[in-house]
Amino acid sequence: MRGLWPLVKTAAGVGILVGLVVRLGAQAFVDGLAAIGAGSVLAALALGLLTTVASAARWCLVARGLALRLPLAAAVSDTYRAVFLNSVLPAGVLGDVHRAVGYGRRIGDLGRGVRVVALERVTGQLAIVVVGLAVLLTARPSLLTALAPGRLGTVELLAALVALAAAVLWVARNPRTAGIRAALRSACVDARSGVLSRSAWPGLLALSVVTLAGYLALFVVAARVAGSQAALGDLLPLLVLGLLAMALPLNIGGWGPREGVMAVAFGAVGLGAAQGLATAVVYGVLSLIACLPGAVVLLLTAAARRLPASRPTILERSPA
Repeated sequence: MRGLWPLVKTAAGVGILVGLVVRLGAQAFVDGLAAIGAGSVLAALALGLLTTVASAARWCLVARGLALRLPLAAAVSDTYRAVFLNSVLPAGVLGDVHRAVGYGRRIGDLGRGVRVVALERVTGQLAIVVVGLAVLLTARPSLLTALAPGRLGTVELLAALVALAAAVLWVARNPRTAGIRAALRSACVDARSGVLSRSAWPGLLALSVVTLAGYLALFVVAARVAGSQAALGDLLPLLVLGLLAMALPLNIGGWGPREGVMAVAFGAVGLGAAQGLATAVVYGVLSLIACLPGAVVLLLTAAARRLPASRPTILERSPA
């Protein structure tokens, strides 16, 4: 099953992109790429620095809550590298896996290192989901209706709840899931200290808001580059929806659901599906440009590993 899921995920992402090209044509991709200029590239790099430093500081704050040491400079370089790997590798999370394992080895506790990174990522994703849904429900609730394939009936809702309850009960009772239960208990203990404590959560909330603002600002830049002249108040719910779509686990380095959702959302409010697709394409390219410093970090790390290890020279005096 583990080997099948990456194939399903890749096939779904590719299928969405192919479907968009068949329906809307490839011109939206071409126009979006052609519109990117030096100004938008510099804006992407600046916003990428902002969001990366905020994410790295959030990681440091979680680590500090668990009495672990993590210098901000090291966190920024590791986060840049992780974001770059997430963007260029199909799975979309391998950069964070590499970051978590590397940190766990440095502190001598692989499990805790992985949990720290997981808590940081979950905190960021929760901020996007909660704020995003709040914006959509208050500003444009009709967008959610337009994107939904159909309303769940009572029978379907009950079936989903029963399935969820059965899964929880199976994890709680099955002897083969003892490792999962132990990991969940450890994660809950770490979450109370690293995320939910009074000394941690205000800073985490502020840093998550800064990160979210950076993502949305890059989306605004992408929309303007793609030629959208819509008012910011009209664009914001659409851009938030694009961020929420990126959280769906069916993308290829962020591509796929984002483009599909943006095309449908822009079309639903009368701005044109092609405009939404072009905006998503430009955002995808600019977000890749924003994390290019991570490629530099990756190359420098690889070069440092190739250097021969220095050996201290022991000077001995000959006996008199």
